[in-house]
Amino acid sequence: MDDLVVLRPEGLFCPAGGFFIDPWRAVDRAVLTHAHADHARSGHSHVLCSARGLPVFQARLGSQTSFQALRFGAPLRVGDVWLSLHPAGHVLGASQIRIEKDGRVWVVSGDYRVAADPSCDAFVPVAADVFITETTFGLPIYRWQAQQRVVDEILLWWQQEAQRGHACLIYTYALGKAQRLIMAIDDRAGIRSGPGPVYVHAAVARINAAYRAAGVGVPADQTPPTRLAAGDLVLAPQSVQGSHWLGRQQVPVSQANVSGWMTVRGARRRQPGVRGFVLSDHADWPGLLWAIDHSQASRVILTHGQTAFMARWLSARGLQADTFQTEFDAQAADV
Repeated sequence: MDDLVVLRPEGLFCPAGGFFIDPWRAVDRAVLTHAHADHARSGHSHVLCSARGLPVFQARLGSQTSFQALRFGAPLRVGDVWLSLHPAGHVLGASQIRIEKDGRVWVVSGDYRVAADPSCDAFVPVAADVFITETTFGLPIYRWQAQQRVVDEILLWWQQEAQRGHACLIYTYALGKAQRLIMAIDDRAGIRSGPGPVYVHAAVARINAAYRAAGVGVPADQTPPTRLAAGDLVLAPQSVQGSHWLGRQQVPVSQANVSGWMTVRGARRRQPGVRGFVLSDHADWPGLLWAIDHSQASRVILTHGQTAFMARWLSARGLQADTFQTEFDAQAADV
């Protein structure tokens, strides 16, 4: 039987449905798992996405894009297949794509995170014959601590730096990680109960507004002042590092990066003077294995990440493990 999803130069393609999934080149019909830039490129004629994430997709791709929004779990006939979207965790509106034809089911995970938090819908396992999964952190060294513990470490760092007369700057991805952090900080300590005000970069504020349009209550929307004061906390994308604004500050600014890559000593060394906190919007090694197991798939196709190691691991346990080489393999997002 023909595969329901194949690899084309434009990206993953469903021949029976006539659509691409997260294509990296402009196509006529694209189904997008989530709105991160490495998965949601502009230029597609028609885009299908989750209704839950529609405000985020519109903020990232522009209102001129032709969107069709689908509720989680609602079946849609597309060509010769039935398609439905299911929560993937990761960021708001992120979806797994379920494709069914003649009793066969394939699930394309996109990016996902199995640990739940209030900033997005929790990952839901979807039974499949074939499961296409990312392996960004597909090595046993990647094992996340509980979010509460990491956020408490961040709060302690903020308090200590404020006592030293420093402002604090956290580098975080504008979509997903920033909203998760803001909500977690507010839940643990209260945005107004810290040693100083919380500010967000304009790119973060724009996504905060999209989250609120989707019904997710994200606090903190003030953009940072020209001059920071001791105790101020700013959440901003990595592009702010080395900027003129940062160089003009009159108080010392302590910097931190929040990413799964901070697990690796070499990644921390590449940013001297920047504190590393390990918090990722992707599944860690146990999370990947849990998702694969709960998919009940006998065949697993691995994409962007540690595909070779994971393929050997799964094959040794009796699963058919294949790989798709995607353009995402060459990209290291702030994860």
